Amino acid sequence: MDLSILFGISIGFLAIIGTLFFESNSISVIIQPTAALIVFGGTFGAALVNFSFITIKTAFKEAFTPVLDSKENTTMVIHQIIELANIARQEGTLIIEGLISTIEDSFLRKSLQLSLDTNNGEILKEILISEIEFEEEKALVSPHVFEVLGGYAPTFGIIGAVLGLIHVMSNITNPSQLGYGISTAFVATIYGVGAANMIFLPIAGKLKMQLREKIILRKIISEGVLSIHKCENPIITKEKLFSFVR
Repeated sequence: MDLSILFGISIGFLAIIGTLFFESNSISVIIQPTAALIVFGGTFGAALVNFSFITIKTAFKEAFTPVLDSKENTTMVIHQIIELANIARQEGTLIIEGLISTIEDSFLRKSLQLSLDTNNGEILKEILISEIEFEEEKALVSPHVFEVLGGYAPTFGIIGAVLGLIHVMSNITNPSQLGYGISTAFVATIYGVGAANMIFLPIAGKLKMQLREKIILRKIISEGVLSIHKCENPIITKEKLFSFVR
């Protein structure tokens, strides 16, 4: 599980609950199961109209899956490509075929295999670009799920508040209950706005940043494999690849 998400959400909740506790010495005023049902039930119900259950499940799985240090992983892959470029320069590109099975990165393995299967550098470049574009388009679905959830949550918070106010107005003959009833009605708004801005939208942003780093790594691999395919000087390959991370 990605602890950074849980840590960030926890800080947000503690800030809100701590402020409320200091102001009123109680947090019971914002504990409203009916408001939570309206906001979260309505939000996920509306999301199921947009996406399949599997898509939403996959989005949450990706959000809470820990990722490797991107900078460290990128540097490791670059050094691996430079090493392969040196081997190809000295012994020929065909020698790489025996090394493909030892490579951990799946995209690098696939790209190297493609480079060995074709003699046309332009075709290889087009295939790699298409692979990257398709992967990016596919991966954008998960952050879009959280953006949609972040869009619906505040709206259902308002719906919950309105429903609460309707209930309050129906009991207007009892003025002693009006203050409590109105405060209760607006709890749904807090749930909706809080969930959107403290959970859903930040997760969408995190997934987009992870995707950006992943696509940069894919472009580095693509450039490195094309360089090996052209039998370019490894020093030139090194300069090309490290230009992506400077």
